[in-house]
Amino acid sequence: MNAFRDALAIAKNIVVLSGAGISAESGVPTFRGAGGLWRTYAAQQLATPEAFEANPSLVWEFYHYRRELMRVKDPNPGHKAIAELEARLKSQGRKVTIVTQNIDRLHHRAGSKSIIELHGSLFATRCTKCGVVEENTTSPIVPALQDKGAPDPSSMEAKIPLEELPRCSSGACGGLLRPHVVWFGERLDEEVMRAASEALMECDICLLVGTSSVVYPAAGFAPVVAARGVPVAEFNLEQTPVTSLLRFHFEGKSGDLLPIALARHQSEP
Repeated sequence: MNAFRDALAIAKNIVVLSGAGISAESGVPTFRGAGGLWRTYAAQQLATPEAFEANPSLVWEFYHYRRELMRVKDPNPGHKAIAELEARLKSQGRKVTIVTQNIDRLHHRAGSKSIIELHGSLFATRCTKCGVVEENTTSPIVPALQDKGAPDPSSMEAKIPLEELPRCSSGACGGLLRPHVVWFGERLDEEVMRAASEALMECDICLLVGTSSVVYPAAGFAPVVAARGVPVAEFNLEQTPVTSLLRFHFEGKSGDLLPIALARHQSEP
């Protein structure tokens, strides 16, 4: 840990790559592995353009459940340690950028400012007709979704009429809204990818926090950074496919490790 802290102390441009593991410590479901179902569905069955086209009501129930769930989940000490690092180093003329695969906005709520959301956000919508993207934290997002979306397998499907699902309020558009998230089978936004790539190319240390390093393109980020000689530190519950390529690996919860790893260094003013 001391070697990592010494490397962090001299870094001017830090990138934190975060994945589902850090949010799981806040009780956010990952919808992966055993028990990772919503009702009887795996996320891969609902988080696709095809699923939305076939049954937008069911997909909106799933995302309504996830939006409402976030209202009772809070950033954990890992999120807060990253936010505190960013705030502290800013006053020293040093930069921290978070590149996250998570769509839950917990980094924002912890106080982080410089955040690149690779996969979008639960709290933004995109119109399927005019393409406008807007922040939306309304609860429920439409009255028809009130008390809908229960995850229990015995829950009845709401079958909400199309006209009662979220609609675009931009001018006279009225188009059907979808969650502004990247679904399975969709490409990441080019501008978002460009911003992430630039941050990774400029960084002089990289932290890999709570990511399994199996979902591409994000899984390829850390090895590319490490290949140019930049220190990369992995904080995870277990080793991953990229662990052997990285300079540092710390096994455990990010909420336990990061407050120690990112605490003020003795060399800081």
